[in-house]
Amino acid sequence: MPESLLTVTDLRVSLGSGRKRTPVLHGVGARVDAGEIVGLIGETGSGKTTLARSILGLNRFDTGSVRLGSTDVGSLGSRALRSFRRTGELQYVFQDPLQSLDPDLTVFASVAEGLSVRDDAGSTSREALRDRVHTALALVGLPSTFADSLPGTLSGGQRQRVAIARAMVLEPRLLICDEPVSALDATNRIATLELLASLRETRPGIGLLFISHDLGSVAGITDRILVLYRGVVVEEGTTSQILRSPQHPYTQLLVGSAPTLARGEADGERRQELRRLLDASG
Repeated sequence: MPESLLTVTDLRVSLGSGRKRTPVLHGVGARVDAGEIVGLIGETGSGKTTLARSILGLNRFDTGSVRLGSTDVGSLGSRALRSFRRTGELQYVFQDPLQSLDPDLTVFASVAEGLSVRDDAGSTSREALRDRVHTALALVGLPSTFADSLPGTLSGGQRQRVAIARAMVLEPRLLICDEPVSALDATNRIATLELLASLRETRPGIGLLFISHDLGSVAGITDRILVLYRGVVVEEGTTSQILRSPQHPYTQLLVGSAPTLARGEADGERRQELRRLLDASG
């Protein structure tokens, strides 16, 4: 049996404060094994980012648990959670690299920042730090000359590669990518997807949770897919199972609305009927 890196069990999360707390996740379960790429698909408002933030320990749970290996993330206090994050075992890549990268920091400073935070005693030499940064840049296909560049001088695809390098320099066990290609043009989207797919070859054993509203992007690189709809995982299976034989009306809607994945353009009336079924069930 493969090693389970991430295990989410019966996770229920409400957002807001006091009596205005609104349930967002309703008993969600998820798993990512070592060396596996899992897609989490759902439309805006389905709870995808809430789940990601909960895995990171940024949201309080109503019930349930999140474990990364043997670490129960939900049980960690503030100080223990900070220490856990500094290990770099769990890393996060955001949707918009221009927003996630400090515009005043060079590529070198951005990629090296996590290493510096983890090594707060300052025992890592400047030369060793430079080698680690250059290795991370090479991993994502960027030459070392990019180290002196500012984010504003780079293309969108190059910035996202820098963001991935910043995550990978810490050699994480699990990488969470939240809509990592939605802000990119078609060419850079394909290149970034290929890069993410290659990580398990260059970093054996890494697990990747790929979050998106776009089934086409998810289908291209994942082993399994979780379908999240209104805070509930309504379907789970291998990528080929989901694409060939979707069972839930919402999954059928997603597959039918992606003509490049289906056997042709899905009939518009069928998609409208599926949407009516979903609305009636909600």
